[in-house]
Amino acid sequence: MAKPLIKTQLVAALAEELGTDKKSAGAALEAVSAIITREVTGGGAVTLPGVGKIYCRERPERQVRNPATGETFTKEADKVVKMTIAKALKDSVNG
Repeated sequence: MAKPLIKTQLVAALAEELGTDKKSAGAALEAVSAIITREVTGGGAVTLPGVGKIYCRERPERQVRNPATGETFTKEADKVVKMTIAKALKDSVNG
């Protein structure tokens, strides 16, 4: 498995793809990240064409077990961020 791109590598690749400098590419990446965070935090969803949909899902209160002690307890309801991968990306990886 290949190593994941770190932020500096992603900014450099984005700058090269856009034909701009790294500072502008970094600002664009930060802006996209801020927009996604704001929308998902507010209960909305963001669809990145060709990549997928990022959304927040609520999990109900449930019983969980501590594997070390075997003790069962109630875990409060919480929210989790989910991402559904776009079919186009799945097909390009598998095809």
